[in-house]
Amino acid sequence: MGGDRGYGTVARLFHWVTALLIFLMIPVGIAMTSEGFADIRNELFIFHKGTGALLLILVLLRVAWRLFRPAPPMPESVPSVQRRLARWNHTLLYILLVVMTVSGYLRVVAGGFPIELLDAFGIPPLISENTALANRMSVLHKFSVYALTALIGAHIAAASFHAFIARDGVVRRMWPPFRPGSR
Repeated sequence: MGGDRGYGTVARLFHWVTALLIFLMIPVGIAMTSEGFADIRNELFIFHKGTGALLLILVLLRVAWRLFRPAPPMPESVPSVQRRLARWNHTLLYILLVVMTVSGYLRVVAGGFPIELLDAFGIPPLISENTALANRMSVLHKFSVYALTALIGAHIAAASFHAFIARDGVVRRMWPPFRPGSR
């Protein structure tokens, strides 16, 4: 597979920074809502809310980038059913990333809680306190995290299959995080 068929450095960085943030957010989210972390719960919440705000901005930028820079074609050796599954997985990942981050933001702000990072930049809440909305968004946020985790698992399993079994160049489209030959 030629290097011209891979994602560019910007898309690779969007992918890997998003992955890193999500892999930080999930365990922090579990810890902050679990027993045994009372002594650092506030710090965990502050980190989770601030990182969530960053992730929302990153995801929106990533979606905009993807609209103007479509994915490079997969190698011809990849069966069409796998291509369709990959498209669906990626589409659902993008949707769930937006749903997860927006529902998290709405849950926090509608619940009357601050997002300290946004406060530090002078960014006011976009909505007023609304307990009913906060409760609905809390449920949506939890379910979107479960669904996102399942899709990430499928994504990692597919990438592992292509990297270690099929060895068909699919993973080289996104790895390493910086496109070879870029500055």
